[in-house]
Amino acid sequence: MRTALPATALAGIDAGLAETDALLATAYPGDDGSRQPVHTVYVPADRFTPELSIEWGRTARAAVDAAGGVEAFAVMAGLDAEIAAAVAPAVREKLEVEPIEDLRIDFEDGYGERGDDVEDADAVRAAERVAAAEAAGVAPPCIGIRFKSLEATTRARGIRTLDLFVTALIDHGGLPDGLALTLPKVSTVAQVQAAAEVAAALERVHGLPEGRLRFEVQVETPQLVLGADGTSPVARLPLAVPGRISAMHYGTYDYSASLQIPARYQSMEHPAADLAKGVMQLAVAGTGIRLSDGSTNILPIGDRAEAAWRLHARLVRRSLERGFPQGWDLHALQLPTRFIATYAFYREGYPDASARLRDARVGASGAVLDEPATVRALAGFVLRGLRCGAISALEVAADTGIDEPALVALAHPRLHEESR
Repeated sequence: MRTALPATALAGIDAGLAETDALLATAYPGDDGSRQPVHTVYVPADRFTPELSIEWGRTARAAVDAAGGVEAFAVMAGLDAEIAAAVAPAVREKLEVEPIEDLRIDFEDGYGERGDDVEDADAVRAAERVAAAEAAGVAPPCIGIRFKSLEATTRARGIRTLDLFVTALIDHGGLPDGLALTLPKVSTVAQVQAAAEVAAALERVHGLPEGRLRFEVQVETPQLVLGADGTSPVARLPLAVPGRISAMHYGTYDYSASLQIPARYQSMEHPAADLAKGVMQLAVAGTGIRLSDGSTNILPIGDRAEAAWRLHARLVRRSLERGFPQGWDLHALQLPTRFIATYAFYREGYPDASARLRDARVGASGAVLDEPATVRALAGFVLRGLRCGAISALEVAADTGIDEPALVALAHPRLHEESR
């Protein structure tokens, strides 16, 4: 076959796109394939104990039992009776075995200003209690602290608390595999760069591998979404501190208040919230940085409990549908609706997703012609459902002929290629 272009033309194109090739290879590595929690529980630092996860699970189960069991509770929270029956056994097991997937010991808004001596002691005590929970096998898979922001008034205090906590963890047996650190109230790229400098300094002092200390960025200020120069600082973060940011969390109430939204209307589903979260999604797409929605402060307590449970279940479902697989929980009584809504989401979508994965695996022509990108999304959906407990490995293997390692390879083909 005859072509018209000389070989030098391709060489020139390659040279011209070398910078683009390097950017795509380094800045957009994709997800690392590890498990992402479905929620983050926040508790004030002085209230954390090694047994907190057990206690919250007990409280959640008591509320479910008082409603007549998981199935009745799920129907009360707004689920269809059929799907409620389908998720009930798995939700019950979840509340018994792993009621908290990710726990953040809060030294920020939930803790406040208590004086340096008190916070110093609480930071060390928190690390000691994390170590005790890890040793006893009762720590959540992910655990860590939210330290104070790097704004001028709290900067020194936040860095000192982070230093005390990390140092005490190392002194008491080392860092947990699921260590999570949260940087709140970020307004500029420079604040995130400063946090990365602190993390690198701690790594050097303690002889930790480079990149061991990663952190979450809380998007709580409009200045991070749209900067003074008209650009979006949040979109610059992944390249500003490569490999340091593990996730971005939307901060419902700080962000809403900054926009002068009246307290009555501050919500995860306000249009202003959706705009900010849409920018966040665009900013982290392909980078491997994960997303978490915020919280609702309407707690299921007292006369408003049933309405609050229905609201929470609906908001959890809404976040999942919009590509935010994680959110915040602020009270033990939010755990049942977190898992009920999450499990229902994955159970309802599983029959279609598994059938399409099976067709893709065997090359069959189903009712939907799925492209490779859609197959990745289908595999990622099933994998998330599997890892949170909504779907079992046995049924995935039976329905698709795919085991978990193969599912990971389908969901994250780049990881599979790199491991070969």
